[in-house]
Amino acid sequence: MCLAIPSTIVAIDGDMGTIDVEGVRREASLLLLEDAAVGDWVIVHAGFAIQKLDEAAARESLQYLREAVAMTDAQARRDPATDVQE
Repeated sequence: MCLAIPSTIVAIDGDMGTIDVEGVRREASLLLLEDAAVGDWVIVHAGFAIQKLDEAAARESLQYLREAVAMTDAQARRDPATDVQE
């Protein structure tokens, strides 16, 4: 299974872009996108930006991912001795 996380293009150098995901930056190829620009929200897979997103959809996806991580963290911190199976 793949999980693509919305990223923002923060710099472009030729066919390569620097993308930012929640403060983490890395390089991604922009060869598969037409008219990529700084500020665009994109989905990156295997090092290639494969799709542009509108900002609202990107932020909504990031919020869902944050909530999933928070639920996973909370579940990992629970004391198994207090869990009740039905």
